[in-house]
Amino acid sequence: MAKQKKDASDLTAANLLYSLRCRGGSAPLHSIGFSRGVIQSLLDKNLVKVQNTGCGFLLQIIDQT
Repeated sequence: MAKQKKDASDLTAANLLYSLRCRGGSAPLHSIGFSRGVIQSLLDKNLVKVQNTGCGFLLQIIDQT
């Protein structure tokens, strides 16, 4: 069986997830240097969520446990 190829947006989304994990699981949305499309793809896959803190927005990894 052949391996399924990952396109550039999947790799970029994986890089964003890795970046969030290195930052403790969350980061201010304004400080993230990834495109809206990449962030939206992670939101659509229910891997991250956006939380309103009252002073801004945080992008957080959703716990899968």
